[in-house]
Amino acid sequence: MQEEIFCPKCDAFTEHVTVKLGREHLVRCEVCGTVHPTKLERTKLTSLRVIISAKDASQRRTIEIPAEDLLTVGDEILVDDGVGDVAMVEITSIELEGERREETARAGDVKTLWTRAVDEVVVKVSVHWRGKTTSYAISVKGDETFAVGEARTADGRRFRVEKIKLRDGRSPDRAYAKDIIRVWGGAL
Repeated sequence: MQEEIFCPKCDAFTEHVTVKLGREHLVRCEVCGTVHPTKLERTKLTSLRVIISAKDASQRRTIEIPAEDLLTVGDEILVDDGVGDVAMVEITSIELEGERREETARAGDVKTLWTRAVDEVVVKVSVHWRGKTTSYAISVKGDETFAVGEARTADGRRFRVEKIKLRDGRSPDRAYAKDIIRVWGGAL
């Protein structure tokens, strides 16, 4: 494996290959051929408790990630604890020691990461027909797109999408299911 490392003979960063691993990490410069020791960069990992809200239940997971990773509310991360299912989630809240909440924090400072699953989501749909409105909840992939004007089916009932409302309050003409809080439509 080649990597850019500082070569003391070339006095520059050049491509190097690993010659020996172990207590002493030896590398060889691909430019001048000099073999010299170098320090291996080791990433400190931290155990992070993750609460995943998915559909109508929550799951508790523990993951290992680099302690220096910067986490921000709204970021999407992959949760794989090696035991349960792998899930793509969106960070909804970051809890630090002392029950303090922050918008951004280093992983090593985080007590609990509150998230919601975004790979498979439930979209709430309200369909009106002749003065009566019926609510449905449809399960779809988080990256599935909904668009105003398109025909859809909920619980066997066909409807045309008339309005989309997102979690941030906006009402666009097109959106991903993972961002939608509710869809309104008229029965067909």
